[in-house]
Amino acid sequence: MSYKQEFITFMVQSGVLTFGDFTTKSGRKTPYFVNTGNYKTGYQASKLGEFYAKCITENIQGEVNALFGPAYKGIPLSVATAIALSNNHDKDINYCFNRKEAKDHGEGGTMVGYNLQDGDKIVIVEDVITAGTAIRECLPVLKNAANIEIAGLVISVDRMERGQSNKTAIQEIDEEFGIKTFPIVTVRDIIDTLHNKEVNGTVLIDDTMKEKMETYLQTYCVK
Repeated sequence: MSYKQEFITFMVQSGVLTFGDFTTKSGRKTPYFVNTGNYKTGYQASKLGEFYAKCITENIQGEVNALFGPAYKGIPLSVATAIALSNNHDKDINYCFNRKEAKDHGEGGTMVGYNLQDGDKIVIVEDVITAGTAIRECLPVLKNAANIEIAGLVISVDRMERGQSNKTAIQEIDEEFGIKTFPIVTVRDIIDTLHNKEVNGTVLIDDTMKEKMETYLQTYCVK
């Protein structure tokens, strides 16, 4: 089993990837849902960090000075990934994250953790991207902190959905900011891995669910 297939099973077992009838924040009716807020144990955090670490080492070459996790869900991701890179991949990398509101006492500022330096090469770690709003909000924060280079954006799942145009949010971020996104898995990987396969004795994507997901892809997604 590849780490991608293992990750999909891990999401199901963690209650993060579920199937049924849901409504997204954008109002779209979807047959599947990814809620990374359901990760809640130390074991899950440890495993999750390792999946992100594997995606980073597989896709991003050269030295990386720091991981940046956008508030709020990116915060534990940056920490867990930094730990995994140190423990299992012999890469001791700094991490940092932003505050939603600037601190006006003590050391002040909007950043916590590593103090970014001019010339640093960083990787942004985030959960999922739908419209790319969180990334657009955090980029000015990063640019104001230092003259840094963004080596890539790593996310858990690429839903492959259109963003603000007829392109995916990932394509828009690449064209607008020159930032490459590396998902651990895509929705297509999820379908291919789980279709008529059992997880803990249950088939989550049978032929009926697969048809619903394919219809959703045809309606809202970019192939």
